[in-house]
Amino acid sequence: MTHAAVRPQTLWFTRCPVPTATGIAADLRWLGDEFAPDGIEVRSLQDASPGADRAAHFTHEHSALFREGGNVPALWARSRGERTRLIGLTWIEERQSVLVAPGSGIRGAEALRGLRIAVPRHRIAIDFWRAMALRGFEGALASAGLGLADAVPVDIPADGHEGQWAAELAALRRGDVDAVYVKGALAVEAARRSGAEVAVELDELPDRRFRVNNGTPRPITVHQDLLDEHPGLVDRFLAVLLRAADWATGRPDEVARILGAETGAGADGVAGAYRPGTHLTLHPDLSPRRLALLSQQETALHGHGFLHGRVDIAAWADPGPLRRAAALNSGRPAPTGPDTAPASTSGPRTSDPRTPSASPAPRTPAT
Repeated sequence: MTHAAVRPQTLWFTRCPVPTATGIAADLRWLGDEFAPDGIEVRSLQDASPGADRAAHFTHEHSALFREGGNVPALWARSRGERTRLIGLTWIEERQSVLVAPGSGIRGAEALRGLRIAVPRHRIAIDFWRAMALRGFEGALASAGLGLADAVPVDIPADGHEGQWAAELAALRRGDVDAVYVKGALAVEAARRSGAEVAVELDELPDRRFRVNNGTPRPITVHQDLLDEHPGLVDRFLAVLLRAADWATGRPDEVARILGAETGAGADGVAGAYRPGTHLTLHPDLSPRRLALLSQQETALHGHGFLHGRVDIAAWADPGPLRRAAALNSGRPAPTGPDTAPASTSGPRTSDPRTPSASPAPRTPAT
């Protein structure tokens, strides 16, 4: 005799402080609205309230968790044997640059040959910061027909430094390294404060292969247990994300506001990191092209020793939930009108008294 699986009382979600459909849906309060009639609460893993296992953002050791975040922790968790499934991928350009000291005159990927490049080291379970730096430099060097062996990686102890990229930029100011990899809105602001100059803009490289990194492509993952026992919940969650991505396509100003809240950066940082049109790129898919780019990332991460074993990307991916989510939305008009978006604010509404999933909360660092 079989017994129906007990429906979870709470669904959790986690996302990185970057452009995500999950972040848009959370800001609009659509996730809570979707599951409230079922008596299911939807909460952000980053909420500072009891029951939130923030380490699960990296380990995904939570069967009722949806994660939209960097691929380094997602691949690492899968390589450790965690029973996750890949149910979507986005590709959102998020400014990636190689910075050099002011007045150095270093310009272009070819000029990185022989330079000392900063490779941070954090004492954390999966050092995604280190992975990002290695992959960023690899992409820049590869665009000039070079490899990491053509530069001089320098380990930079990064624990105890406040702010993203702080240890690397400090090393650049001291003259300990010649080049630093950065990405995202906070990196734009940090670079401006430090006076560093751009040697390579990876976003301007025409071939996407040179921009494959932690956030490109960015996976949406769910635990196999939830998918097996409650596939309808997974489908509905994804359907909300698809509607949020649809909503974003017509509201670039609102998306920019939400990104400010999500990233913790000011308007200049957001504008500098995310090009016009970012609001059009939030839809996930599992296209062969994106899967191939993720496979490229998996191969590189395994080669650098970040993964416990190989991850078969094709076997990891399950296109069923996304296909069923699109079908759920078929013929269902997207919400419109003044009540579909919250009033504009100058930052995260972390003190909002409504449901815990109602407003952006302090996010895990940019994974």
